[in-house]
Amino acid sequence: MRSVLKHHLASIAIVLSVMTLSSGCSTTGTLAPDAAAERHSIHAGVDASLSKLYQQAPGSRELVGKAAGVLVFPSVVSAGLIVGASYGQGELRSGTHVVGYYSTAAGSVGLLAGAESKSVFVLFMTQESYDKFVASRGWTAGVDASVTLLSVGADGSIDTRTALSAVDGLVLNNGGLMANLSIDGTKFTRLEL
Repeated sequence: MRSVLKHHLASIAIVLSVMTLSSGCSTTGTLAPDAAAERHSIHAGVDASLSKLYQQAPGSRELVGKAAGVLVFPSVVSAGLIVGASYGQGELRSGTHVVGYYSTAAGSVGLLAGAESKSVFVLFMTQESYDKFVASRGWTAGVDASVTLLSVGADGSIDTRTALSAVDGLVLNNGGLMANLSIDGTKFTRLEL
């Protein structure tokens, strides 16, 4: 039990350290020498996450295809012990074009213990919601726009009847699409990569 607790505390410390370091240098005007490698890594992760989504959730490819833009975070790492935090980097796409790179961060307080990684997809279903996001310097789910997390059927398919909002969201972990979550309060910030 002690080794599990030590492992969780170490994971939390690592995630918080990465978040602190990343937030301090992500908005500077200078480019890191390995920015191209970082863009390539994010892009490959986005491709893999979209492929996994399409495979696991029937109807998701059509839904993504209808969106004016899709923001994909292939690995959002969350860790906590009473106080938690999450961080990830992703890519905004419109059709087949990469529009930009973004970070996501959130904090939480409650009965938390452990760490997990998940993929987060934000679908801008109207041109207006997409344009507002692109024009923003920073954007918070639930403040700048409501994000509706889509319902998932027993067979893993997306209930397209719930996909009627201007901004829809999906969360995917190793077990498949996750339900009964909220991403309200999650902050999205453009990266200079």
